[in-house]
Amino acid sequence: MREFKIIKLPIDFNFETKKVLKKLVNANSALAELKGFVNIIPNQVILINSLVLQEAKDSSEVENIITTHDEIFKSELKFDLVKNIATKEVQNYKTALLKGIDEVIKDNIISNKIVLNIQEELEKNDAGYRRLPGTELKNDQTGETVYIPPQKHDEVTRLMNNLLKYINQNELQNIDPLIKIAIIHFQFESIHPFYDGNGRTGRILNILYLIQQGLLDSPILYLSRFIVQNKGKYYECLQNVRDNNDWETWLLFILEGIEITAKDTIKLIGEIKVLMQEYKVFLRDNFSFYSQELINNLFTHPYTKIDFLKDDLKITRQTASKYLNQLSDHPSDYIKKIKVGKFDYFVNVKLFDIFSHKRNVKLRN
Repeated sequence: MREFKIIKLPIDFNFETKKVLKKLVNANSALAELKGFVNIIPNQVILINSLVLQEAKDSSEVENIITTHDEIFKSELKFDLVKNIATKEVQNYKTALLKGIDEVIKDNIISNKIVLNIQEELEKNDAGYRRLPGTELKNDQTGETVYIPPQKHDEVTRLMNNLLKYINQNELQNIDPLIKIAIIHFQFESIHPFYDGNGRTGRILNILYLIQQGLLDSPILYLSRFIVQNKGKYYECLQNVRDNNDWETWLLFILEGIEITAKDTIKLIGEIKVLMQEYKVFLRDNFSFYSQELINNLFTHPYTKIDFLKDDLKITRQTASKYLNQLSDHPSDYIKKIKVGKFDYFVNVKLFDIFSHKRNVKLRN
């Protein structure tokens, strides 16, 4: 194993090769299209809630924390129906992500405090930056050690302070933010500052940076599914930077991930919009209690319950129960009632199908 020494940012390197600049145009175009397209769904809570849950699942899957959409949506009901440890990890990820986003939107700074709070929420401890040697990273196939992160606490802290300065001070390097996000992600993964939760924290930083830079107004683009489906290539590209200073391949990988993921998210949002219109027609034609607020509830919570509807529509619990039971009693496949013990919940069947469908975001070459 060739020793890799992390250097401070900015790095004196020509990142803007012809191939990178060409790919950069496509990635920026797709991201800008997504930023505008999201407005076809006026209630942003619908998208944010569902996409954050999807991201939490996918990001955890990168770390081999596997759960299902059914378990995740059940956990949102707060019925204590799910005992799965992996699902609790996913819930921690969602909480950490949303807290980080709130802080960045408020202050427009990604600080040490935010990074430490994200990791604390993920791992439910306040261990902070590593004070003991970091875990050696090994090749999954051979078991060979391919990289050893910084081992000393003061070096970890120094490198993290430098990284956060680089994130927040654009004048340090006049470079496109989408190139910069790839550099930031590489540097964070190489510092590996925590005992655990590094990958998930690093992926949360990606979306925080996109929002901080104004490339997105809300958290709607996530690279975790792209990384899951191209996991071998992801780690290969990371290691090739360390071994061969091959920044170009790494940048091309991340830029393609942004482009593919943005286009897939546009497609997903379009599917949700069409489905909302379908539900609107169904409800309006069959029930006297149709309202936009009811539609919003059914799409904000793929698994809803009486209390959710009561609070969202400002109606009595009895009325909310009546509405949901009438919807589920209808001889259609729109809303399904499920009873577990003393608990009832109601599934937006077609929306659940959209999210549980395996979406292909693999590399095109």
